[in-house]
Amino acid sequence: MNHTVTIEELKKINALEGMPDELLQWILEHTELNEYEDGATLFKTGDPADYLWFVLEGRLDFYMDVNGTLVFYFSFENDKTSGGITGLIPHSRMKTSPGYSIAVGKARILALHKKYFGELEQLSPDFVQRLIGYMTERARAFATIQLQREKVSALGKLSAGIAHELNNPAAAINRIASELKNRLNSNYELTSKLLADDVDAQQIEKIRTLAKEKESIQGKSLSAMKRMQKEDEISDWFTDNGFAQIRQSAETFAEFGFSTEDLERIRQDVKNESFTDLLRWLENIMTSDRLIKDLADASSRISNLVGAIKSHVHMDRTNDVQRTNIHTDIENTLTLLGYKLRDKNITLTNSLCADMPMVDAYIGELNQVWTNLIDNAIDAMDKGGELRVETSSGKKDVTVRIIDNGSGIPKDILNRIFDPFFTTKKVGQGTGIGLDIVKRIIDRHHGEIKVNSVPGRTEFSICIPVSQMAEK
Repeated sequence: MNHTVTIEELKKINALEGMPDELLQWILEHTELNEYEDGATLFKTGDPADYLWFVLEGRLDFYMDVNGTLVFYFSFENDKTSGGITGLIPHSRMKTSPGYSIAVGKARILALHKKYFGELEQLSPDFVQRLIGYMTERARAFATIQLQREKVSALGKLSAGIAHELNNPAAAINRIASELKNRLNSNYELTSKLLADDVDAQQIEKIRTLAKEKESIQGKSLSAMKRMQKEDEISDWFTDNGFAQIRQSAETFAEFGFSTEDLERIRQDVKNESFTDLLRWLENIMTSDRLIKDLADASSRISNLVGAIKSHVHMDRTNDVQRTNIHTDIENTLTLLGYKLRDKNITLTNSLCADMPMVDAYIGELNQVWTNLIDNAIDAMDKGGELRVETSSGKKDVTVRIIDNGSGIPKDILNRIFDPFFTTKKVGQGTGIGLDIVKRIIDRHHGEIKVNSVPGRTEFSICIPVSQMAEK
């Protein structure tokens, strides 16, 4: 019997409120009193979970061990939320501690060993049911915290990927803008030379028309090898005809489809001393035109990325069920993860059904599923791997299969991958959202997720109904 704790103290514990003195006396007789100083560690990851603890004084902060990183999750003290109890609760399946518990202030704890749980249930089934209620609330709170944390982590990693994707076109725009400025300055100088050479408007218009004709076929009909041959021909023509000083322009003229015959036509219309200035002016104009197209491509890429981001994170929409195009959502996800695919030189193969219907979904949540599964597949593959996305549809449901040719999931952990907090990734890897959350999202959509894995082929298959009317 514990003589330093009284029944009156036990009555102050929220979880024991209204319980009969007989139960309180039994608890005093079967518990041990433990006292801890501020900052003391009561238990750590992997310690046996053998005791139900009653918090008489102080507070216990619990830090979940998430893949080697301690993350604050919950505080246990004598309040309405935790009831003043923590540790192992009757009917809990917990075998070992999933994290650390640290005393905040001086803590006095009564510890009841699990060997007495059977006797406790016989003595007071009502109290055991109350404890199970606290356990359910604790599990719900942990799940909410986990989801919030993983969403923040997923957002952070997605943001890093987006920044990576935006960096290349943004850098290209800066480079193009600088080059265009130089080209514009050169154009003033070159135009002045043309005027000094008495090149008239009719000659300029004739050359402009020729350049426009070449622009429509720019680089389309020539292979890389033939373009190099054409460049050599033009370069040699410049040298043979006494214009070696503009040989560096041969690449631009070849790219735009000019031939040595075209250059001869231009040469016939102007004085020989004006020809060099005219070609430099034309090369400057064509290069500027190409730079403007490159600028449009870079800005278009940024616009497409912003559109993919907006759709992926479900901006400007409610959190209710809405209709969505699964193919578009997956394409947006692949766009946002494109940098990872390119970094590992992964081949992407799509086999998408032609009659995919619109699907009712919590779009933002479902996009998290595609992000997680595709990101996991990329991480599972070596460089040069192959990722395959397949879709099919029936009258009432649609199926998405994400397949990679990585090393596979070991058989001994295959049945655990959907467990909460389970991960095979190192600290800092992954999107942050676990497969247990993926399964929870699929369950919320009244769907099903399956996995088959052998070395060289891992397939996640997600089947969800077209309509979510069943939940309303």
